Amino acid sequence: MLSPYRLTCEYRQNPLGLGARQPRLSWQLRADDGARGAAQSAYQLVVAADPSCERSVLWDTGKVHSDQSVHVRYEGPPLRSTQRCYWRVRVWDEAGRPSDWSEIAWWEMGLLTVDDWQAEWITPDWDDAEDEARPAPFLRYTFTVDGEVRAARLYATSLGLYELYLNGQRVGDAVLTPGWTSYRKRLQYQTYDVTELVRAGANAIGAILGDGWYRGHLGFSGRRRNHYGDRLALLAQLHVDLADGRRLIVTSNAGWRASLGPLRMAELYHGETYDARLEQDGWATPDFDDRDWRAVRSLNQPKDILVAQEGPLVRRQDCLAPVRVFAAPNGEVIADFGQNMVGWVRFRVRGPAGTTVTLRHAEVLDAEGNLYVANLRAAKQTVQYTLRGDGEEVYEPRFTFMGFRYVGVRGWPGELRPEDLTGVVVHSDMPPAGEFACDNPLINQLQHNIVWGQKGNFVDVPTDCPQRDERLGWTGDAQVFIRTACFNRHVALFFAKWLRDLAADQYPDGRVPFVVPDILNHGSAASAGWGDAAVICPWTLYLCYGDTEILAEQYESMARWVDFVRRQAGERFLWASGFHFGDWLDYRGPNPLLPAPATNTELIATAFFAHCADLMSRTARALGKTDDAQAYAALYERVKAAFNAEFVSPRGRVGPGTQTAYVLALHFDLLPERLRPLAAQRLAEAVRDADYHPTTGFLGTPYLCHVLSRFGYTDLAYELLNQEGYPSWLYPVKQGATTIWERWDGIKPDGSFQDPGMNSFNHYAFGAIGDWLYRVVAGIEIDPEAPGYRHVIIRPQPGGGLTRVQAALESPYGRLSVAWALDEEGFRLRLSIPPNARATVYMPASKAAQVTESGRPLRPAPLVRPKRGVAVVEIGSGDYDFHSTGLTLGQVMARVRHVAGRLDRGSVVRDLLANPAARAVLLRHLSEAELSRLSLDSSLEAALQRIGRAELMPTIESELLTRSPRA
Repeated sequence: MLSPYRLTCEYRQNPLGLGARQPRLSWQLRADDGARGAAQSAYQLVVAADPSCERSVLWDTGKVHSDQSVHVRYEGPPLRSTQRCYWRVRVWDEAGRPSDWSEIAWWEMGLLTVDDWQAEWITPDWDDAEDEARPAPFLRYTFTVDGEVRAARLYATSLGLYELYLNGQRVGDAVLTPGWTSYRKRLQYQTYDVTELVRAGANAIGAILGDGWYRGHLGFSGRRRNHYGDRLALLAQLHVDLADGRRLIVTSNAGWRASLGPLRMAELYHGETYDARLEQDGWATPDFDDRDWRAVRSLNQPKDILVAQEGPLVRRQDCLAPVRVFAAPNGEVIADFGQNMVGWVRFRVRGPAGTTVTLRHAEVLDAEGNLYVANLRAAKQTVQYTLRGDGEEVYEPRFTFMGFRYVGVRGWPGELRPEDLTGVVVHSDMPPAGEFACDNPLINQLQHNIVWGQKGNFVDVPTDCPQRDERLGWTGDAQVFIRTACFNRHVALFFAKWLRDLAADQYPDGRVPFVVPDILNHGSAASAGWGDAAVICPWTLYLCYGDTEILAEQYESMARWVDFVRRQAGERFLWASGFHFGDWLDYRGPNPLLPAPATNTELIATAFFAHCADLMSRTARALGKTDDAQAYAALYERVKAAFNAEFVSPRGRVGPGTQTAYVLALHFDLLPERLRPLAAQRLAEAVRDADYHPTTGFLGTPYLCHVLSRFGYTDLAYELLNQEGYPSWLYPVKQGATTIWERWDGIKPDGSFQDPGMNSFNHYAFGAIGDWLYRVVAGIEIDPEAPGYRHVIIRPQPGGGLTRVQAALESPYGRLSVAWALDEEGFRLRLSIPPNARATVYMPASKAAQVTESGRPLRPAPLVRPKRGVAVVEIGSGDYDFHSTGLTLGQVMARVRHVAGRLDRGSVVRDLLANPAARAVLLRHLSEAELSRLSLDSSLEAALQRIGRAELMPTIESELLTRSPRA
């Protein structure tokens, strides 16, 4: 028996202020009896205006024979502005048994048309300096409610940032509203339920405005302020529904009053300056005397660009306490929060009036132990607070955010205690989606760093970094990381909102800006791998969430980009013109005077051209656009042919022979089938030639390990993952990193820093390896023919010395989880597949008889298919416990010599030296000097003879077990 639960409307539970005129409804299912294979065969939806869902019914689907449980579109009567709809669902299971009705959920519409807005844009009636930071204006208005309040909604937005108050109370818990969009074309408004804040009689509404992205410092070149305008303004409209049926509407208008206050400066890059002596107590209450305040005036600003809140709101997410407080050599007191984070510090302080406390923020310390701020460039990241002096004072910023682990404090009255400071973590409100853990603590820390890098850079837009004078929505960074982002957090709404801005800022000829929203205005530039975000990001969201509407909405933008590239490529179908970032921040070797060759940009550009043509064909097919699908498929084939003619040798060499050249050619399926094994072998050789280190940059890194695994070199992929020296993913971990670095060597092995002009210590691009951890190490993969994890492919590929891995994902259908373990008895795989989903499971076995499930042989036989060393099992929803004796340490013992004979000798020995257990045994018999020579002048067999096979063999077998899938 099934029970529907976790009802969502447009990915949200009970959304307020919805802008979708035909919202889509989803639900998850619970198998009450824990039965396997539970699936929906039919559903019935009821939408009503009455909370009971039994009266005032707007839409009743009746029994619909369908297994669809996500993205079911509302098809009732047209919805009106501010209308609240209640809904419930029941389902029939695979046996035709009906469920009970679900709990009742609801959604409420926002203001859907321009005519719904009676409010005026208002701005303080004074002149502002154009090129410098200005104090934040405070606005207020009083009104009277002549009746009992039944419900109240406040709709608001601003030019700049805003914070609202009603009768002295803060409205909502969102920060940095209204967020950052392509302000000239799209501006979000927010909806608040303020029923508890409005009262009969006298009321007051107040607002504080900040420069924010609208007119504050933004970008690192050219115009630095006033990118969108030079006047801050507020648009607010309050609807108060009274018990007697009347509706009172209070708006922003010329009757409001304005004043300056204690917030003397608020800049996203630079921090805040606050003078508590200038506070005006009760300024947002009805009894406050505002006779000394100034007037406001109307501002001629369009309202047809307004859209309801689309992305998740930015909120305070967590609080961290300092792990230590210490004195730096320069005399500054420093608080270490133990985690590179994004947000600000809330502090409690007592002291004399006029005392100024200064907080400076930094990600790392320099060699002397002082704050290192050179990498902030022009960003100041500084908070200055002047005390009022009348007891304990509590302060936290509101219109800025900083990227930091360390906070330097000056001017603190008395001794600074750890409990005086609280680190407030701020990011877009994206619920956690995935979990990954293994028995290697370094890899667990890597995953931790990936997640924190995402959180810190997903502050309303996917930024490159959260600390220096940049913090922009770089398209290339977003597209290389989006698949990993979908594993870590629920990001459908976050990216859907950003992609609408990408389409809005796309140039008339189809080129895509480097950053979105576009404040660089490089109208003549477009780069491969960056502009391709227009295609790759929507397709990835479709795969992860099964949402065709994202494809439909972005289709024109996607096509415009590919058509632009087609024109650039000309009749040769090679994109060899224009500026490209290339494989950004790739590794060129240890000698800067003799760098290794770079992957040529025309190869990269043409490879991405082919890839996006292919994705456009698949997109068109998913949307039923058959002619377009055929046209883009033909384009893909022509670009592939041009790529091979220009860049590929008859023996499988691709371009300059870099890791990235092979990775792109193989991952995008650009090579003929006969050349793919040769190219993969060349890639493996390139990895070995680099001493088992990645040399890829932003564009090659996301696919590197995937390609190695796909073509039988999982051993090398794990070798790359396990490397601890520079360059590698674990090198920053060993250096104490708590987020992903922008560069492979942000802190060099000698302790010095990379170029401060571009050296962020919180930059998620290289964290794209997280995608491989989930999809290959844990083995959770999507079937593109049944996206959104409707059909899950479970195929873990153990290796790298790991013996335990567990991962989970909150999919659109519910929680799916994987846990595998490898020991002397074999390979054990525990799974949980949510109802209404199914899975194909790959178990290592040469024959089905080697595999059991919950201790029983696999049945029925038609569901089990032996295939190249694995048993392929088709399963429905439920919990499973598989075990295979086809992969045991004992069986590997017989293969060790065979494996050693086939593998490169240095690779085998390096595998051993990278394994802590094996290395510990080796050191009991060999000196460090002998170990260093082992890979040069000794074979595996010789080492075993000298040490004694019995002691070391189990460790060697475990290590070689999955490093050598070809054996």
